[in-house]
Amino acid sequence: MSHTPADATDSDPAHAPEQAPLSPSAEKRAGEEGVFSGAYRALTLGVLLSVGMVAFESLGVATVLPGIAEDLDGLGAYGWGLSALMLANIIGTVLAGRAADRRGPWRPMALGMLVFAVGCVVAGAAPSWLLFLVGRFGQGLGVGAVMSMAYTMIGLAYPERLRARMYALLSSAWTIPSLVGPAVTGILADHLTWRSVFLLMLPIAGVAALLTLPGLRRLHRAEAAATAPAPAAPWWKRPLAGAILLTVGTGVLLQALLLKNPVLMIVLAVAGVAVAVPALRRVTPEGTLSARAGLGAGVVVRGLLCGVYFGSEAFLPLGLQQLRGMGATLAGLGLSAGAITWVVGAGLQARRDNGKNGTRTASTVLGFAVLLAGVALIALTILTSALPSWIALVGWAVGGLGMGIGFNASTTATLEQAPPERQGEASGALQLAQTLATGVIAGLGGAAIAFAQNHGGSTRTALLGVFVLTGLLAVAGMLIARRLRPEAARLG
Repeated sequence: MSHTPADATDSDPAHAPEQAPLSPSAEKRAGEEGVFSGAYRALTLGVLLSVGMVAFESLGVATVLPGIAEDLDGLGAYGWGLSALMLANIIGTVLAGRAADRRGPWRPMALGMLVFAVGCVVAGAAPSWLLFLVGRFGQGLGVGAVMSMAYTMIGLAYPERLRARMYALLSSAWTIPSLVGPAVTGILADHLTWRSVFLLMLPIAGVAALLTLPGLRRLHRAEAAATAPAPAAPWWKRPLAGAILLTVGTGVLLQALLLKNPVLMIVLAVAGVAVAVPALRRVTPEGTLSARAGLGAGVVVRGLLCGVYFGSEAFLPLGLQQLRGMGATLAGLGLSAGAITWVVGAGLQARRDNGKNGTRTASTVLGFAVLLAGVALIALTILTSALPSWIALVGWAVGGLGMGIGFNASTTATLEQAPPERQGEASGALQLAQTLATGVIAGLGGAAIAFAQNHGGSTRTALLGVFVLTGLLAVAGMLIARRLRPEAARLG
């Protein structure tokens, strides 16, 4: 997975990239077309393949990450195995979103796939945890661009009536990777080496690029739709500088939490926050930090959803393997269960979507509630012996269902408030919120594990703190979700 006005606009074919006005007969045919019809088939398949590539990487690496950390002596900085990718994702997201608004999505998507492949090579060949994190950073740059462009393409190329369906299909693009990704990578790690997981990503990325990029050339922005150039601004106020400062500030904060010296920890943590918060304000829509009703609240809701889901999921394999004695292959089934039911939840939401933000708001609240139930169940299973360990897989299936409902409903409600010429910016905002929240929660959890190791605590206590935090975030999301409607500002 920043930056858009809060006024809602209808999808207008005249504002879509390089599309001539339709005749009455063409409009009638367009009204009967679906996302796999001739006009959209190639682009739909390309988008789904690209997202599937990211899904396979996400689920696969999460499954084998505990083994990688042990092999490279990185367990004390375990959270960085996730946070490095997520923080780099911020830069990739912001740059890709702004570039797409200027020149179309082809170039940022192509560069994103290339950088992702290079990152896989570096991570797979890394002899040390530090170099592994460098590779993960490169992967994150690519993932940020690819995911941001996926949502951008939907906003630019599809009419409003098809967008909810496409958002649901993006979730369904996780289906096959969720079924085979954890199992395949777990088997590779158990019987060969975890390095083969990253080598496997290379042909997948190559095929995704060949099938996706040709269909994007027609989405270069037409000159008539191009926005006026923005006024020149000092370099420190530009999107790239903001993204870098946000990444650096957040990284300093997370690294500070790993330090043993309490004075140095506090000083660096305060410095990190002082750098990150102003940068966050510059790269997100106005009103995001206050969760202003409309677009700002939509970005916050995305961050909370992903903080709860991915923040909990990041430690599910670790908890099952270290506290309940599961192997990597079986632990990976928990990730599969959540991903599959995410697709189910997204599909259910797409079918009941009536185009009204009120319905989408209620669905988002429901999604948070179901997700909270899933977090509670996996926490109870991992942290106690009261339930069989396989119940955690059921628990994360419940969590995935809630995530699918809430994610699809909130995304549709939020992007409908962005005009066509700023879809890249809006999509980048949502993706930035997703990656930042995931990276921060993963980093906090990693810091809790390191703190427990350094002060005679236990992994069980650290994971308890993680699940309590993600549960509280779910409650906050239920409260803020009602502000997805712009009129909530007047009602409140």
